[in-house]
Amino acid sequence: MARRFRGSEEVKVDAKGRVSIPAKFRRVFESADPDFPSRNRAQLVVVYGFADWTHLRLYTMEAIEEIDEGISRMPRGSAERSYLETLMNGLSDEAEIDADGRLVLPQRLREKIGLEDRAFFMAQGDYLKVSTPETHEADLRAIEADMPTLEPGADPLSLLPPASES
Repeated sequence: MARRFRGSEEVKVDAKGRVSIPAKFRRVFESADPDFPSRNRAQLVVVYGFADWTHLRLYTMEAIEEIDEGISRMPRGSAERSYLETLMNGLSDEAEIDADGRLVLPQRLREKIGLEDRAFFMAQGDYLKVSTPETHEADLRAIEADMPTLEPGADPLSLLPPASES
C-alpha cells in the first residue's frame, strides 16, 4: 500500500507562482514515483478540473496509474469513461517538484482558483487539494454541514462500512 498524505499546511506563493511543497508531502510524492531515484525530482499530476472547480488536485504517480487502470476497465464510449478521461487526462498537466522542493503553478491555474500570495494544502489520502485559505475554510464548513449528526461522544469512525470478510 502506497504512503498517503496526512495533514494540512498553508504556504506562500511567490510572484512566479512557485510554492514550496512541505517536506512531509514531498516525501509522499517521492515514494510514490517509481522513477524518482533515477531523476531525483518527483513527478506528479495536477488536475485542475472543470470551470466550477475552485481547487487543484496534486496526484502522486502511483495514484494516477491506479486511476488510469480503473478508467481503462470502463466501457469504451460510455459517458462515465468520457467524463473521467476528460477530467483526469484532458484537464490536467504533468509537473515536477524542483531541486529546491518547489512546484511552479502556471498563471492560468492560479487565476482559475484565485490563488495570489498564499496557498493551502489539504491532504486527501492519495492526493493534495490546493486552494486559497479562504476557499479551504468554506470547504470545511460545507463538509461539516453535509455530515450526518452523530450522538455526543460517538466515534466518527463508526461512519466506516464494516470490514469485508475474506
